[in-house]
Amino acid sequence: MMKEAILYQKNDDGTVKCQVCNHNCVIAEGKRGICRVRENRQGLLYALNYGKTIAAHIDPIEKKPLYHFLPGTRVYSFASVGCNFRCSWCQNWEISQSPKPNQPVEGVEVLPEEHVERAIEGTCPSIAYTYSEPTIFVEYALDTMMLARTNGLKNVWVTNGYMSRETLEAVGPYLDAANVDFKGSNDDVYEKYCGATAAPIMENLKYLYQQGVHLEITTLIVPGINDTAHQLGKIAEFIAVELSPEVPWHITRFFPAWKLMDTPATPLETMKMARSIGINAGLKHTHVGNV
Repeated sequence: MMKEAILYQKNDDGTVKCQVCNHNCVIAEGKRGICRVRENRQGLLYALNYGKTIAAHIDPIEKKPLYHFLPGTRVYSFASVGCNFRCSWCQNWEISQSPKPNQPVEGVEVLPEEHVERAIEGTCPSIAYTYSEPTIFVEYALDTMMLARTNGLKNVWVTNGYMSRETLEAVGPYLDAANVDFKGSNDDVYEKYCGATAAPIMENLKYLYQQGVHLEITTLIVPGINDTAHQLGKIAEFIAVELSPEVPWHITRFFPAWKLMDTPATPLETMKMARSIGINAGLKHTHVGNV
């Protein structure tokens, strides 16, 4: 199953410009974007992952992590394959990085209606679009979100925050909460390890907060990459000053994964330092995870 993309521009030369995220990929005929799940077919952009679920589970809402949104409840969670980032430490790289050029997109066909039914049957008051990056399956997510809202369910995105403003405006009326993975304001970290930049994410964080979406932020602290007091201090300051001291900050301990198997786990001393930085910055909810 596939569906024509909702956000793209057709060009006179047969290429298309995807407008789902801030990569703004210009895609030639027969080629795919950075996420490898959006393909130009005869001048039309298609989402090849529409209706294809690679993972679906019922989780505690705190696992997203969301500690201040429907606490103590369960959330129905699902994902399609693909991602617009290439984070070297990705915990779910088997699904986020699995799509290959010229190969079918993996997944089991599950319609949006079925996801909503499963959430209701599981007595889950919310649905989370998670595990990979919901931005790159926005058509699938949006159809599910609209049905969820009609059935009285809340919608949650767990995201890297690199979506375009057009995507935010499309999903915004149906989005109740988001946990955004924010690695810091240092472009070097994003460019070297993820293939992106920080500024669009910071703007999207401000937009989400201003729109009244319940917002929580997660920072995975990776040794040698974003673990200095200066880097962590800038993150805490951004949250406290540009957003609000009420926005929860989840500081998460890194464990070796994917391309960083030789990098040691984050020392507990670093986690304690980060928590102190958050408290000293005035953040009222600084949570330590993976310890």
